[in-house]
Amino acid sequence: MVLREAARARARPSRQDPPMSQLSRRSFLVTGLAAGASAGLRAAAHAGPGPDPAGGSADSRELRSDPFTLGVASGDPDSGGFVIWTRLAPRPLAEDGAGGMPARPFTVHWQVYGDEAGRRLLRHGVATARPEWGHSVHVELDRLAPGRDYWYRFRTGSHVSPTGRARTAPHPLSYGPGLAMAFASCAQYEHGHFTAYRRLAEDRPDLVLHLGDYLYEYRRDTYTAPGGNVRHHEGPETETLAGYRQRHAQYKTDPDLQAAHAAAPWLVVWDDHELDNNWAGEAPEKPEVPQPGFPARKEAAFRAYYENMPLRRRSVPRGVDMQLYRRIRWGRLAVFHLLDTRQYRSDQGCGDGYRDCPEAADPARSITGDEQERWLLEGFRRSRARWDVIGQQVFFAQRDSDAGPAKITNQDAWDGYVASRRRITRGWVDAGVRNPVVLTGDVHAHWASDLKLDYDDPAARTVGSELAVSSISSGGDGRDADPAAHPFLSINPHLRFHNDQRGYVLTRIERESLTADFKVVPRVTRAGAAAYTRATFVIEDGIPGLRRTYLRPPDPSAARTPETDLIRETVDRETLRP
Repeated sequence: MVLREAARARARPSRQDPPMSQLSRRSFLVTGLAAGASAGLRAAAHAGPGPDPAGGSADSRELRSDPFTLGVASGDPDSGGFVIWTRLAPRPLAEDGAGGMPARPFTVHWQVYGDEAGRRLLRHGVATARPEWGHSVHVELDRLAPGRDYWYRFRTGSHVSPTGRARTAPHPLSYGPGLAMAFASCAQYEHGHFTAYRRLAEDRPDLVLHLGDYLYEYRRDTYTAPGGNVRHHEGPETETLAGYRQRHAQYKTDPDLQAAHAAAPWLVVWDDHELDNNWAGEAPEKPEVPQPGFPARKEAAFRAYYENMPLRRRSVPRGVDMQLYRRIRWGRLAVFHLLDTRQYRSDQGCGDGYRDCPEAADPARSITGDEQERWLLEGFRRSRARWDVIGQQVFFAQRDSDAGPAKITNQDAWDGYVASRRRITRGWVDAGVRNPVVLTGDVHAHWASDLKLDYDDPAARTVGSELAVSSISSGGDGRDADPAAHPFLSINPHLRFHNDQRGYVLTRIERESLTADFKVVPRVTRAGAAAYTRATFVIEDGIPGLRRTYLRPPDPSAARTPETDLIRETVDRETLRP
């Protein structure tokens, strides 16, 4: 009865609530939680599968130090709500992966506010952080107002978390005021500071997409950046649940990453390093080396990924299966088709590197798997959005590295699955998708390209656009150069831009256009660099392809590199093995 009554209740804001900056631990308890049973309207809290009790069994007075060392996050917004997340870890780098938490449940209180100052309390409730799910908390909120900012935080015992900002999508029948969306990928902790995350947070986007390689699995100094590593991984290569939990925790202790999570809701999808470099379906990176424990490693990686990400309960892993591809609608303005190009793909036909590979054209091979491909094509047919944005991991357009008759391409990317790419491209063309845009991570460099049905025909019409984001830190500082000097652009005339610095992409999606600023930081081996826009491209509504509107001149101190060296550097950057 109490739970049914709580579901009908709505927490009324109190004019007595002080600003968030002035809320003490005592006032948090009094103003936010005295009502107890009047939890937020149909807000569902869970820490793994199954129902969550309204209270918890833990005596949180045991926690003598701050358990919110990993910050807070929100994600997967819709027009009525979103997920809010935290994980308790007073000793985040503990070798057993438990974060210094006792092996029993703990009660966590949550609050959602309608203003940044924390004067209008809208929802509050109780969740349970369970040891079997890494003491993570996922609270799914609904029946909030569409197209609005909200602020949230957590408390357990006397400890209060940082505050995060979330946002609901516009009403399904509304375009909304336009969407500021940033996307990023590839953050190797050892290679540099996460300065680009901090600059992304300062841009205050409405939404962040992370396209994979959120962390890296290697043990200390196994994967070394040019010039050496500036930080170090804790623990061995991640193969166990304890190891993956510890590695996620180490990354999340970074204050720049915490700032990016707190700034806006995230949509996350993995690539390979969240499990194992270049894994494909049931095959590890090196299938020729027997790894009988690989299924158990997958299960551990998937579980830790869910525990540490702001995902809805639909993504709770079930052993070695995890539902990560999904669709997020942003009113009538945009639909985001988020893909998983790892879990269901055929193994790479000729190995992972750049190869001239006949198997790449085999129509029986797929990078998405049959079920996900059908789901995506049906989504194209049903879409009425102004912009169909495909968020995925590896390079979509053809990139031939050979100026001669051979076609030497990256077999870990869509070039290794040519028939799969053509079916999906033909799918959005046949469905009449108004503005298809593919977002890509993985390659540790900024790229922009026009998309074709036939890349070997110079006269083939453009049928879409691809924006590929550089890494946050993977590869170290990188360097600036004239993008027109890269030989890939002359070998592949549909490629429009390249830059080998670290950074992210900031977009503005409106009814008439999508504008993409390629943001870079000049260095990551030292913290605190300023970000600037290296180039800006615009995609106009109904006109496939990219139009460049701004190009910052390259750093005059950048030395010109011979073309053969640029090709080798690009191939090495994308296929480097520890």
